[in-house]
Amino acid sequence: MLSYIIWDVNPELFSIGSFSVRWYGLLFALGFLLGQQIMLYVFKREGKPISDIDALTIYMVVATVLGARIGHFLFYEPEVLFKNPLEVILPPYRGLASHGATIGILTGLWLYSRRKSSQATNQTFLWVTDRIVIAVALGGCFIRLGNLMNSEIVGRPTDVPWGFVFVNNTEYLQIPRHPAQLYEALSCLVICLFLFWFWSRYKENTPRGSLLGIFLIGVFGLRFVYEFLKENQVEFENTLALNMGQILSIPAVLAGIYLLVTSFRKNTATLNSGKVR
Repeated sequence: MLSYIIWDVNPELFSIGSFSVRWYGLLFALGFLLGQQIMLYVFKREGKPISDIDALTIYMVVATVLGARIGHFLFYEPEVLFKNPLEVILPPYRGLASHGATIGILTGLWLYSRRKSSQATNQTFLWVTDRIVIAVALGGCFIRLGNLMNSEIVGRPTDVPWGFVFVNNTEYLQIPRHPAQLYEALSCLVICLFLFWFWSRYKENTPRGSLLGIFLIGVFGLRFVYEFLKENQVEFENTLALNMGQILSIPAVLAGIYLLVTSFRKNTATLNSGKVR
């Protein structure tokens, strides 16, 4: 039995002069690269133009980074956003909010689908989002692993045998804590595998909105629970009954429930009419 785990990982993988490569950046990029391969496989299996992958990747990268940056300042440091909005795009790039990234991704995919849905490829908003969430869930896994490598977003003190002592995080006492980053990383990986299995079973007949609904319920439902095990990110959250991560997760879960119920109702009606989607 483990008593606790000493986590003393250097967040910097290597450096050459003033240039350094950090685990977080590497894992962040790896999430996009693997996500691109997933979408490449999906496009091939469903007969969509492979040439569209590059445009979709650009939309995803820009939407994710901008959404996460704006979301961080809007939800956690609004005074900085209004005083110096250029800090969103200027280094150092501290602070990324997953809820903001989700809003950014959905906005970016809406813009992408406006160009593609009217074409012969028929890449509607729900078609694209139902597939992209497989890659996004995997990306979420890598990002949380990056948080672990940075010894950030730490959990509350615990006496569980797998508690981590985050040596490099001097903000908190050096005592065993829940590895909340690892909990979320593993959850995102399981959700990714489930979504991929679901899509593999139905492919083009996947009920529209179902995978997006499952993603929102799974990722943000678990996020709501895990927040009880995590230290608050900013001081003002200490005065709230629920922290900002939980407050923002509630509408995401509700939207997921709506999408899931609606998608299966529509699919049932379609099957009853003798049509296949």
